[in-house]
Amino acid sequence: MLKKFAVLIALGAMPALAQDKAFTLQTPDVLTQSGFIKHLLPRFSLKTGIRITPTAGAGDAAFGAVGVPVFSQGDTIWHLETADDPDVAAFEAWLLSDIGKRTIEAFAPNGEAMFSADFAVETEIETAALSGDAVLGERVSLTQCGRCHVVNASNRMKAIGSTPSFHLMRTLPDWRKRFETFFLLNPHPAFTQVADITEPFPENLPSPIAPIEVTFEQIEAIVAYVSSITPADLGAPIQSQ
Repeated sequence: MLKKFAVLIALGAMPALAQDKAFTLQTPDVLTQSGFIKHLLPRFSLKTGIRITPTAGAGDAAFGAVGVPVFSQGDTIWHLETADDPDVAAFEAWLLSDIGKRTIEAFAPNGEAMFSADFAVETEIETAALSGDAVLGERVSLTQCGRCHVVNASNRMKAIGSTPSFHLMRTLPDWRKRFETFFLLNPHPAFTQVADITEPFPENLPSPIAPIEVTFEQIEAIVAYVSSITPADLGAPIQSQ
């Protein structure tokens, strides 16, 4: 009897839990009047059980010009401004998923899709200025990195042939990130110490070789030096016949 009572209580609580899966969405008039909102929201709710209430005023989330880009309408790119809410996050993920994109593009009141989920957003990437000392960077590179890598012509015959040269690594699109975080990339963590950043080697796992010890300032200097060198000329791509 007690077990049956507990089950009834649990069943009675289910509607309350379901009601918690809901949020309000501010929708501009142009989207509402087109019929797009009535097309989109019920399909999401049917898939996830999360109820969205559209509103002309402020909501838990909003379609507009701010936030994550989710679909376009001609030259206009609509964004979803989100809140720290798991239901809103689920809506964002659904809009960006394959099924969400198909749902967006399925809205075609006149036989032609009004919105597109396939669009490009132009972003302006601000590159942080290099502040390191390139002269110091060359000196540190030769001292600390030159035992393995060819840094420049001065240590061309003293490095390990199987490791990439600085000139070669300079050709990589993410060369800067690689040099800024080299102490995190294998095999460097086993023998590299960065003052005030990395933890000391465990006593039972000492460095297998004479450790590389650098400061953050020296890493900045290395990056500044690498930015000044000419990337290796890898020649033209091989053309298939």
